Amino acid sequence: QVQLVESGGGLVQAGGSLRLSCVASGGSFNLYVMGWFRQAPGKEREFVATIDRSGGSTTYADSVKGRFTISRDNAKNTVYLQMDGLKPEDTAVYFCARSWLTGVPTTTRVYDLWGQGTQVTVSS
Repeated sequence: QVQLVESGGGLVQAGGSLRLSCVASGGSFNLYVMGWFRQAPGKEREFVATIDRSGGSTTYADSVKGRFTISRDNAKNTVYLQMDGLKPEDTAVYFCARSWLTGVPTTTRVYDLWGQGTQVTVSS
């Protein structure tokens, strides 16, 4: 059974950086688009970034564009989210997810496998 496991969350001051990792156990990692989403308390889960199968195409939410970078290493079955210039409004649980579609989809309903999430807290 394929699982996605996130790590790298934590507490950081505003302006700081974190790097999230998501490892897929089993399955054909390179056949899937991978995305990062986040959910703050009392809010719906929202799209953050996505990367296509080869890593050649990425898309970002406007709120993180220029600050976050998504990448993947298919040899390691891992997708990363480098987060720089963190702001208090970035505080949320961050989830990685897998999609069967091609391209760089941004809607949650086309992602069929999710990790358990990792907490990111940015203090002001």
